[in-house]
Amino acid sequence: MRARRHEARAEAAFPPEGDVITVGGHRVHGVVMGDSGPDVILIHGASGNARDFTHSLAPKLAESFRVFVFDRPGLGYTDRINRTGASIVQQAELLSDAAAQLGARKPIVLGQSYGGAVALAWAVHRPNQVAALVLLAAASQPWTTGLGWYYTLLSHRLLGPLIIPLLTAFVKDARVSRELDAIFAPQSPPPGYGDHIGAGLTLRRASLRANALQRANLLAEITTLQQRYAEISLPVESLHGTADTTVGLRIHAEPLAEQVAGNRLSRLEGIGHMPQHVAQPEVAAAVRRAAQRAGLLPTGEIR
Repeated sequence: MRARRHEARAEAAFPPEGDVITVGGHRVHGVVMGDSGPDVILIHGASGNARDFTHSLAPKLAESFRVFVFDRPGLGYTDRINRTGASIVQQAELLSDAAAQLGARKPIVLGQSYGGAVALAWAVHRPNQVAALVLLAAASQPWTTGLGWYYTLLSHRLLGPLIIPLLTAFVKDARVSRELDAIFAPQSPPPGYGDHIGAGLTLRRASLRANALQRANLLAEITTLQQRYAEISLPVESLHGTADTTVGLRIHAEPLAEQVAGNRLSRLEGIGHMPQHVAQPEVAAAVRRAAQRAGLLPTGEIR
């Protein structure tokens, strides 16, 4: 009962910002901003939702692009695809279909962190439905560190369903907001971000479970996807902070730059894991470069 009350408060305080459409029997929440320009899809990372981008980056890009921001399956207001953890390929296919239903045509796909893995899966499995990629602190390579106790417990077949309701019931939204400092380090969250992101949405039972299962499955999925990176022939702009300790530059971005012929890597000196907020001019410039390289706009035309 306490968990249900917490979820109800979160949903009342942070309702959907866009439209909820039905795609293949699944409800998908998407926000559309901007009236003209090339289409750009924004895909958020683990534990997040579309509000990560609607805080500031999406409105900024909407000055020159038509921007589509989605909640990934199981997070925000998009339904879970299954109860075993939607794969990055399943997520890419669902969001690709959702974008097409909302009118996007061969968009630029931008993904941050886990969302970067979904963007790469989109480029590999739906190459005719993407014009270019922009990858921000993207997970792209196998790694050797363990899953960690948090995701191990929450994704466990028996322990997860027992522990998650306790977290929903008793963990306060303010605790999640405090964790943002670690995610943004060595920078800090921008003003108003903590109030906008909707921490209570992340603490809902279904979202905690879906996120943990997706995270637990990611290593095996990336290991498989990595074998097909050479097939990616479209323009790729990759931005990665040199101070990112969540998704390491040397582990992920640098090998990817060698594996994808059209990948141009920009190293962001001193930047951590959240360049969409703390290096926003550089991110916007990368989207512009991707549009120009894809032939969506002539060089120098966009603001």
